[in-house]
Amino acid sequence: MDPFATLGIERRYDVDLGALERTHRELSRAIHPDRYVGSTAGEKREALTRAVEVNEAWRIVRNPLRRAEALLSLHGVAVGEDREPSPEPEFLLEILEQREALSEARGARDRRAVHRLADAVRTRSRHTERELSAGLATRPDASLVGTLGKLRFYQRFLDEVDAIEDELV
Repeated sequence: MDPFATLGIERRYDVDLGALERTHRELSRAIHPDRYVGSTAGEKREALTRAVEVNEAWRIVRNPLRRAEALLSLHGVAVGEDREPSPEPEFLLEILEQREALSEARGARDRRAVHRLADAVRTRSRHTERELSAGLATRPDASLVGTLGKLRFYQRFLDEVDAIEDELV
């Protein structure tokens, strides 16, 4: 499935999320299965299938990591954690140190430290997204898989931060 075609938008990494959300809402309203109450069973099934496709396309395109994976896949690049090269040792050491600091902040219930660590990783994540954006605009090829892997590490870290923040409330 091409999530960009499903949503009727251009295949590109940089998307206007506000406009994308409006497009998703409009498409969802137009194809909602409730609009097919008096239709045949086949038409109802087709509407439901289309609604599922639109919702899945929305989930993919609104997420920076999944959007990059989709674009690379559409250019014939095999993606997935098992296909990514091992990150450089310096990067892995940096992530390990950040995770240890996050674990300590969690144990101390130090929200400030959690936020400080999250802000630092968000900054790195945005930088990595800019790298991906530039690469996908000029050379959407396998050379970007390592950058995608870095973004995956950052996203996992930020997911962990979200869980800790929920826990510390």
